Amino acid sequence: MQKHHQLCSLLFETTHDYEQNLQTLLALIEQADEKSLIVAPEVCLTAYDYDNFEAVLDFAPHAIEVIKKASHNKIIILTILERREGKVFNFAKVFHNGKVVYERAKAKLFRFGDEHKYMQEGSVDDFKIVEVDGIKIAVFICFELRFKELWCKSEGADVIAVPSWWGILRREHFKIFTQALALTNQCYVVASDSKNEECTAQSGIIDPQGEAHRNGNKPCLTQAYSIKEISLMRRYMDVGIG
Repeated sequence: MQKHHQLCSLLFETTHDYEQNLQTLLALIEQADEKSLIVAPEVCLTAYDYDNFEAVLDFAPHAIEVIKKASHNKIIILTILERREGKVFNFAKVFHNGKVVYERAKAKLFRFGDEHKYMQEGSVDDFKIVEVDGIKIAVFICFELRFKELWCKSEGADVIAVPSWWGILRREHFKIFTQALALTNQCYVVASDSKNEECTAQSGIIDPQGEAHRNGNKPCLTQAYSIKEISLMRRYMDVGIG
């Protein structure tokens, strides 16, 4: 009997030890069932460690290869700071079956946090829905939740992943945005925010009816994925999403 997909939002603290963070991530991936779609916090392997930025960038190639190997029969979504042609970007990456099947650079940098001083913005044009193992996926990277043009571009996704490093002062904003995104698109939202003290720790899964389940103290919160639930909601409350 073929397994059904599971959704998994991760919640853990990023330390100053990049390899330890990678091992924490790998342990949580290992615990997740096969056919899981796993979303980890934004820059969860290194944080925004600007004081050691070269070390952050040097760690990226190693981490990417290791996560590829861990992605057999699983979908893993997170962001990694990476240098390309002399420029630095915050890349959202979707791993599946040993490959990076989709990536794009963060298109809306958080200037209050000086991100623009250390990296380049990606293009909004690269934001798209990608189908992986039969699931239509869109990815918002943290601050991008605030931009209506991206909400429109995510219409029709089955699952919206939101890897985030969201400031605790705007905790309610994160909860409201992620819940409203699920309601507006009538789909699942899998949001993952860091457990670090400056972040909200409000990782969670919101279903197509807008019901939010937050991780609480769970490093990995799981919920069954049901395309039927998406279809039922879109037929029941028809707002034109195919």
